[in-house]
Amino acid sequence: MKAGPTTTVDAATLAASLPQVLAAPQDNGPIRLLCARPAPNQRSFPDQLHLTRAVGVVGDCEAANPWLKLPDGSPDPRNQVSLMPARVLDLVWLDQNPLFHPGDNIAVDLDLGAANLPTGTLLQVGTAVLRVSDEPNDGCAKWKLRCGRAAYDWVRAKAHLPYRLRGLY
Repeated sequence: MKAGPTTTVDAATLAASLPQVLAAPQDNGPIRLLCARPAPNQRSFPDQLHLTRAVGVVGDCEAANPWLKLPDGSPDPRNQVSLMPARVLDLVWLDQNPLFHPGDNIAVDLDLGAANLPTGTLLQVGTAVLRVSDEPNDGCAKWKLRCGRAAYDWVRAKAHLPYRLRGLY
Protein backbone atom coordinates (compact mmCIF):
# COMPACT_ATOMS: atom_id res chain seq x y z
CA MET A 1 0.00 0.00 0.00
CA LYS A 2 1.55 3.25 -1.13
CA ALA A 3 -1.23 5.74 -0.40
CA GLY A 4 -3.67 6.22 2.42
CA PRO A 5 -7.26 7.47 2.42
CA THR A 6 -8.06 10.84 0.87
CA THR A 7 -9.57 12.14 4.12
CA THR A 8 -8.12 11.69 7.60
CA VAL A 9 -9.09 13.06 10.98
CA ASP A 10 -7.57 16.39 12.00
CA ALA A 11 -5.73 17.23 15.22
CA ALA A 12 -8.49 19.51 16.53
CA THR A 13 -11.10 16.75 16.23
CA LEU A 14 -8.82 14.30 18.01
CA ALA A 15 -8.08 16.75 20.82
CA ALA A 16 -11.77 17.53 21.30
CA SER A 17 -12.61 13.81 21.33
CA LEU A 18 -10.13 12.77 24.01
CA PRO A 19 -12.58 13.11 26.96
CA GLN A 20 -15.14 10.92 25.16
CA VAL A 21 -12.47 8.32 24.31
CA LEU A 22 -11.28 8.27 27.93
CA ALA A 23 -14.87 7.78 29.15
CA ALA A 24 -14.94 4.21 27.79
CA PRO A 25 -16.15 1.52 30.22
CA GLN A 26 -13.54 0.13 32.60
CA ASP A 27 -14.90 -3.40 32.43
CA ASN A 28 -17.34 -5.54 30.45
CA GLY A 29 -16.68 -3.54 27.28
CA PRO A 30 -18.55 -4.80 24.24
CA ILE A 31 -16.60 -6.01 21.23
CA ARG A 32 -17.56 -3.83 18.29
CA LEU A 33 -15.55 -5.34 15.43
CA LEU A 34 -13.32 -8.31 14.74
CA CYS A 35 -10.64 -8.25 12.06
CA ALA A 36 -8.41 -10.90 10.53
CA ARG A 37 -5.62 -10.22 8.09
CA PRO A 38 -5.37 -13.18 5.70
CA ALA A 39 -2.51 -11.48 3.82
CA PRO A 40 -0.67 -8.15 4.04
CA ASN A 41 -3.03 -5.24 3.32
CA GLN A 42 -6.07 -7.52 3.30
CA ARG A 43 -8.83 -7.46 5.91
CA SER A 44 -11.80 -9.65 6.69
CA PHE A 45 -14.37 -8.91 9.35
CA PRO A 46 -15.69 -12.25 10.62
CA ASP A 47 -18.33 -12.78 13.28
CA GLN A 48 -15.78 -14.67 15.36
CA LEU A 49 -12.05 -15.31 15.57
CA HIS A 50 -10.35 -18.56 16.52
CA LEU A 51 -7.57 -17.84 19.02
CA THR A 52 -4.86 -20.26 20.07
CA ARG A 53 -1.88 -19.97 22.37
CA ALA A 54 0.43 -21.12 19.56
CA VAL A 55 -0.45 -18.56 16.86
CA GLY A 56 -2.87 -16.03 18.31
CA VAL A 57 -5.48 -15.43 15.59
CA VAL A 58 -5.73 -18.52 13.40
CA GLY A 59 -5.47 -17.53 9.74
CA ASP A 60 -3.97 -14.09 10.44
CA CYS A 61 -0.87 -13.31 8.37
CA GLU A 62 0.90 -11.99 11.47
CA ALA A 63 1.37 -15.59 12.64
CA ALA A 64 3.25 -16.54 9.46
CA ASN A 65 5.20 -13.29 9.08
CA PRO A 66 5.43 -11.54 12.46
CA TRP A 67 7.07 -8.16 12.84
CA LEU A 68 8.25 -9.11 16.33
CA LYS A 69 10.19 -12.37 16.63
CA LEU A 70 11.98 -14.32 19.31
CA PRO A 71 15.74 -14.95 18.89
CA ASP A 72 14.97 -18.31 17.23
CA GLY A 73 12.83 -16.57 14.57
CA SER A 74 9.48 -17.75 15.90
CA PRO A 75 6.64 -15.28 16.55
CA ASP A 76 6.89 -13.39 19.83
CA PRO A 77 3.77 -14.36 21.81
CA ARG A 78 3.55 -10.87 23.32
CA ASN A 79 1.89 -9.45 20.21
CA GLN A 80 -0.21 -12.28 18.80
CA VAL A 81 -3.55 -10.51 19.28
CA SER A 82 -4.09 -6.76 19.10
CA LEU A 83 -6.90 -4.84 20.75
CA MET A 84 -7.87 -1.30 19.85
CA PRO A 85 -10.23 1.13 21.58
CA ALA A 86 -13.40 1.18 19.46
CA ARG A 87 -13.84 4.90 20.16
CA VAL A 88 -10.45 5.59 18.59
CA LEU A 89 -11.30 3.38 15.60
CA ASP A 90 -14.47 5.43 15.11
CA LEU A 91 -12.33 8.58 14.93
CA VAL A 92 -9.62 7.37 12.57
CA TRP A 93 -11.34 4.94 10.17
CA LEU A 94 -13.45 7.54 8.43
CA ASP A 95 -14.24 5.97 5.07
CA GLN A 96 -14.71 2.40 6.35
CA ASN A 97 -12.60 1.13 3.43
CA PRO A 98 -11.26 -2.27 4.54
CA LEU A 99 -7.86 -1.44 3.04
CA PHE A 100 -7.44 1.39 5.55
CA HIS A 101 -8.62 -0.47 8.66
CA PRO A 102 -5.69 -0.34 11.10
CA GLY A 103 -5.59 -4.15 11.26
CA ASP A 104 -6.19 -4.65 14.97
CA ASN A 105 -7.92 -7.94 15.62
CA ILE A 106 -10.40 -6.71 18.21
CA ALA A 107 -12.04 -3.29 18.52
CA VAL A 108 -13.58 -3.05 21.97
CA ASP A 109 -15.37 -0.26 23.81
CA LEU A 110 -13.13 -0.50 26.86
CA ASP A 111 -10.59 1.65 28.66
CA LEU A 112 -7.34 0.02 27.52
CA GLY A 113 -5.19 2.45 29.49
CA ALA A 114 -2.35 1.23 31.69
CA ALA A 115 -4.10 2.41 34.87
CA ASN A 116 -7.13 0.25 34.09
CA LEU A 117 -5.34 -2.72 32.51
CA PRO A 118 -1.76 -2.97 33.79
CA THR A 119 0.69 -5.32 32.12
CA GLY A 120 -0.18 -8.89 33.04
CA THR A 121 -3.93 -8.28 33.40
CA LEU A 122 -6.02 -11.21 32.18
CA LEU A 123 -8.90 -10.32 29.85
CA GLN A 124 -11.69 -12.70 28.97
CA VAL A 125 -12.60 -12.30 25.30
CA GLY A 126 -15.34 -14.76 24.43
CA THR A 127 -13.97 -18.15 25.48
CA ALA A 128 -10.34 -17.01 25.31
CA VAL A 129 -8.26 -15.41 28.03
CA LEU A 130 -5.67 -12.86 26.89
CA ARG A 131 -2.83 -11.42 28.95
CA VAL A 132 -2.00 -7.72 28.54
CA SER A 133 1.53 -7.61 27.13
CA ASP A 134 4.44 -5.40 28.07
CA GLU A 135 5.04 -4.79 24.34
CA PRO A 136 3.72 -1.31 23.51
CA ASN A 137 1.48 -0.73 20.52
CA ASP A 138 2.39 2.87 19.81
CA GLY A 139 1.77 3.25 16.11
CA CYS A 140 3.95 2.54 13.11
CA ALA A 141 4.47 3.79 9.57
CA LYS A 142 1.45 1.77 8.37
CA TRP A 143 -0.75 3.37 11.06
CA LYS A 144 0.42 6.82 9.95
CA LEU A 145 -0.39 6.01 6.30
CA ARG A 146 -3.82 4.51 7.06
CA CYS A 147 -4.96 6.96 9.73
CA GLY A 148 -3.03 10.14 8.98
CA ARG A 149 -0.25 12.13 10.57
CA ALA A 150 -2.54 13.83 13.11
CA ALA A 151 -3.76 10.46 14.45
CA TYR A 152 -0.21 9.12 14.51
CA ASP A 153 1.03 12.11 16.49
CA TRP A 154 -2.00 11.97 18.81
CA VAL A 155 -1.54 8.34 19.86
CA ARG A 156 2.22 8.81 20.25
CA ALA A 157 2.07 12.05 22.26
CA LYS A 158 4.00 11.51 25.48
CA ALA A 159 1.06 12.59 27.64
CA HIS A 160 -1.21 10.10 25.83
CA LEU A 161 0.99 6.99 26.01
CA PRO A 162 -0.47 5.79 29.36
CA TYR A 163 -3.94 5.83 27.75
CA ARG A 164 -2.86 3.32 25.08
CA LEU A 165 -4.94 5.13 22.47
CA ARG A 166 -3.34 3.00 19.76
CA GLY A 167 -4.34 -0.13 21.65
CA LEU A 168 -2.49 -2.99 23.23
CA TYR A 169 -1.32 -6.54 22.70
